[in-house]
Amino acid sequence: MEKQGAYLLFIRLAKTVQLPFGRFRKGNPLLLPAGCYLYLGSALGKGNNRYPLARRLMRHASRTAGRTPHAIRKALQQMLLENGMAAETPQAASEKKPHWHIDYLLDRPESCIFHILIIRSPEKLEPVLARHLEAAPETSVPAARLGAQDTKNSTHLLYCTDYGPLLVRLLGELPDMGVTTSSSEHYS
Repeated sequence: MEKQGAYLLFIRLAKTVQLPFGRFRKGNPLLLPAGCYLYLGSALGKGNNRYPLARRLMRHASRTAGRTPHAIRKALQQMLLENGMAAETPQAASEKKPHWHIDYLLDRPESCIFHILIIRSPEKLEPVLARHLEAAPETSVPAARLGAQDTKNSTHLLYCTDYGPLLVRLLGELPDMGVTTSSSEHYS
C-alpha cells in the first residue's frame, strides 16, 4: 500500500480575512472571502521518511505555537493508522513553523480542515489535478500560483462554491487510485 501521494484539503474559512502568505506577492495581503477552499498538495517523500503522506497531513492538521490543532486531526490519525499509512505509534504535534503558503491559512483560527481526500500514488499528480480542479465549474482561483510556486501555470489553492458535487465527481473519477477520505464534520 502506497504511503505517498497527493491530497486535497477541504477548508472552511468562517469569515473573510486579509491574509499575507509569507513572501508571496511581496507579502501584500490577499482578501479571502468566507467559504470553502480546496488545497491540492503532495508528499512523495525523500530519504528515509517511511510515511511522507501521513507526516504531511498531520502537519497540516496542526497549528503553530501550540495552538489548538484542527478538529480533523484525531480522526485523520486514526484513519492513517487503520489504512497502514502511518506508524503504529501516534505522531505528536510538533512545533510547526510556517513553511508553505497554505500554512498561513491553516494557522488562522477562522480556518478549519473539514475533509481530506487522499490519492495514494508514487507519481506526481499535482499538475494534472490542478488543471482538472481549475476547470471545474465550482472553483475559482483567488491568486495565480498561490501554493504552487514550483509550477508556471497552476495554483494549488482554489475557492469552491459547492464542494459536494465536486467531491462526488472526484470520487467517481479516481476509484482505482487508492483514494481514502477523512472527515471531521459536515460543511454547511
